[in-house]
Amino acid sequence: MGVVEIDGSEFGSLDEFFVHFSERAGTAPWGHNLDAFNDVLRGGFGTTEGGLTLRWKNHAISRQRLGYEETARQLQRRLQTCHVDNRTQVARELEAAEARQGATAFDWVIEIIRDQGAGGSEAEDRVSLELL
Repeated sequence: MGVVEIDGSEFGSLDEFFVHFSERAGTAPWGHNLDAFNDVLRGGFGTTEGGLTLRWKNHAISRQRLGYEETARQLQRRLQTCHVDNRTQVARELEAAEARQGATAFDWVIEIIRDQGAGGSEAEDRVSLELL
């Protein structure tokens, strides 16, 4: 099982998180979006296929930096590029983020990681998270 240590003090946006993770994990190029991050955690792209422990130092800083402001920024971008059938839902999520409600970008990343760990829907990927 591989170990990847990231440091929340070294990135300030979701885009920067993807780059930081990729550099620390030594991955091959990937799409740097949430779906691609999910795929990378499954193994391949240079990551260990036998499982992964992600040690997230200074996660409290990340919780703040990937909070509602960054979430709204990401949702604004998504609203401009998403399929017309998804616009109403994305607009609702954006409205919630602007009201400081609902899941944040930090929560999105944590959910993906935890889904691939014990008790998650993709537990066979054997990903564990240590928030430091």
